[in-house]
Amino acid sequence: MLVAGFPAGAWGTNCYLVAPAAGEECVIIDPGHQAAEGVQETLAKHRLKPVAVVLTHGHLDHVASVVPVCGAHDVPAWIHPADRYMMSDPEKALGRSIGLPLLGELTVGEPDDVKELTDGATLSLAGLELTVAHAPGHTKGSVTFRLPERADIPSVLFSGDLLFAGSIGRTDLPGGDHAEILESLARVCLPLDDSTVVLAGHGPQTSIGRERATNPYLRQVAAGLGDAAPAPAPRRGM
Repeated sequence: MLVAGFPAGAWGTNCYLVAPAAGEECVIIDPGHQAAEGVQETLAKHRLKPVAVVLTHGHLDHVASVVPVCGAHDVPAWIHPADRYMMSDPEKALGRSIGLPLLGELTVGEPDDVKELTDGATLSLAGLELTVAHAPGHTKGSVTFRLPERADIPSVLFSGDLLFAGSIGRTDLPGGDHAEILESLARVCLPLDDSTVVLAGHGPQTSIGRERATNPYLRQVAAGLGDAAPAPAPRRGM
């Protein structure tokens, strides 16, 4: 399996291209702010053909390049219905103005073909099986995508802004809810094997085992402390 990722734009959001191997079809995950050029370079480097864009949530730093990327390759974008409005109205999702200079760099709106994600669905795309888990807390429509374990390849969780190395997503923007993100961590992340590779929306690669042992939020959720877990202080992205 091929997973090629790069941080993009002002918020360093990780965009991933996933394929069974080089030279095959691929899925693009979270083409955010100023990601279009990196997507094109990665497609060319690995000789990939995109068949879909899938989005972990609707914040601008994860969706800002959806329209040009989908338009250039005539592919659909998948997003949870609770976050779909954010593609057309990013400022409403942030509860503040993001500034005209930044807006001037963006093509705000939806691509021609938008499909909606549902909890527990399996997307069969580009020879991959991506299992969707609704994981609200960072936003109401946040989801994760998981690739199953295969042969000697561990399972991979694309966690979006649910779980980071050493931290979790912020919950102070519209639609954020600290208690809800803790419940999502308990339901989505805790049942996974320690060997599961975690590729987050921001920051470095980690694993469920490492986060179970060291992440203060996941440790306290695992201990059943619920809302006693600290409110997230480190903030990455939106």
